[in-house]
Order: sequence, then C-alpha cells, then structure tokens
Amino acid sequence: MLWALVSHPTVPSWRPDPLVPDATLAFTTRRGGVSAPPHDTLNLGRSTADDPAAVEENRRRVLESLGLDPHRLATAGQVHGTRIAEVTAPGLHPDCDALVTRAAGVALAVTCADCLPILLVAPGAVAAVHCGWRGAAGGIAAVAVRALREVAGVPAARITAHLGPSIRACCYAVGPEVAERFPGCTVAREGGAVHLDLAAAARRQLLAEGLPEHAVLEVPACTACDAHGYFSHRRDRGTTGRHWAIVARAS
Repeated sequence: MLWALVSHPTVPSWRPDPLVPDATLAFTTRRGGVSAPPHDTLNLGRSTADDPAAVEENRRRVLESLGLDPHRLATAGQVHGTRIAEVTAPGLHPDCDALVTRAAGVALAVTCADCLPILLVAPGAVAAVHCGWRGAAGGIAAVAVRALREVAGVPAARITAHLGPSIRACCYAVGPEVAERFPGCTVAREGGAVHLDLAAAARRQLLAEGLPEHAVLEVPACTACDAHGYFSHRRDRGTTGRHWAIVARAS
C-alpha cells in the first residue's frame, strides 16, 4: 500500500492506494477551502484566529469529500501530552492527544501544523494521534498502539500505522534540551544545528511495540518546505492554519 495525493473536485487530500476496505483514512493539505490569508484556504483549526464560519465550512467540505457524516465527528482538545481518549460518540474530547474507537462511522480527527499525525488501523478499531516533540518524547506512538490493542483485542502485528505530512528533519532544528530526550539515531547535527526526525522517532516506537516494518507507512511530505501545500507553525511563526488527520471505521 502507498499513499497518493488525490484530486477531488473541491478538496484534495492524501488517501491510501489502494483504499482500505474497512476504514476511511485521509490527511488534508491547505488547499480547497474558503479561509482568507494567512489561514488560506483549508484551515480546519478552531483554535486559530480564523473566521469560525470559514472553519466550519472547511470541515464540512472535508467530511463531505470523504463521504463521512459531519454530525459524527470526534476531535481532540490537544495539549501536547500522551493521554489517549476512548471515543464512543462524537464531540470534542478535552485534554488528550489521541483518540481511539470501535464505533463504526465515528470520524476521529486530530489537527496539526508541523506536528506528526499518525493514523492507526486494526481489525475492529481505529485511532488518530497528534505527535509533537513532547508527545514523541513521552512515547505517545507506543501508548496509542497499546490502547488500540486493548480496545480491538488484537496483537500489534495486526495493526497498520500511517504517518502523515509533518515538519521533517531538514527543517526541524531543535535545542540540546530537546535533542537529549531522543535516541541518537533520530537526531542529526548539521553545522552548529541539531535536527530532529519526528517520523523516525515515531517509527522506532511503533516497531518496538511489535508492528512489522511493512505495516508502518508514510507520506513523505515536509510541511515547512512546501508553503503552497501545507501550513507550518514554525515557518509561519505561529500565524497559520491547521490540517486534519482523519480516520473512521466503515459503518
């Protein structure tokens, strides 16, 4: 399985190719919405200074493009931690950075604008994870796999992980206090700067939990490099929109 940027009449998004038969998965870009600069155009984050009506229209467009029910959306009130919330109904779930559910048709969404989105799929359950450096340092990818295993009742070998667009090591210079919290294989020194590879850190945790190499798939896009395609909190100095990573079990 690979990921492909799919052109939709309104909203382009990254979709698995071939499509997963028992789940809907997608990573959005910044294109296809109605928000004005600097949130142009497909800003999906309510925590931004964007017009709330524009954000709601953008969300409606994304869900409609994926064939998902806007009334069955579950979102996370993200705090850069490692708490996982088990979801049985739609709505905002505060103070967590990952959602897991067995409920068919409930769409789980996390927002990102440089942080790494991770979607996990198992027989009978799915999860959506927001992974910034703090979450990665706390092992959120591993914590999410354990939560999904418990909910789905399956071994890690039956879970597939999908890593979405995020800031990549090429653009992610960090201080020594951050770098020292990660294995040496996930940081690189270039001149006087230290760069963190968030995707590599998450992949390492997923494999350590028992996922096979072939079950960890990735969209190789850097949000900071591509200003046309993606929002970037770092590149845009905090004044930017948010993408979605979204997953739902088939009804």
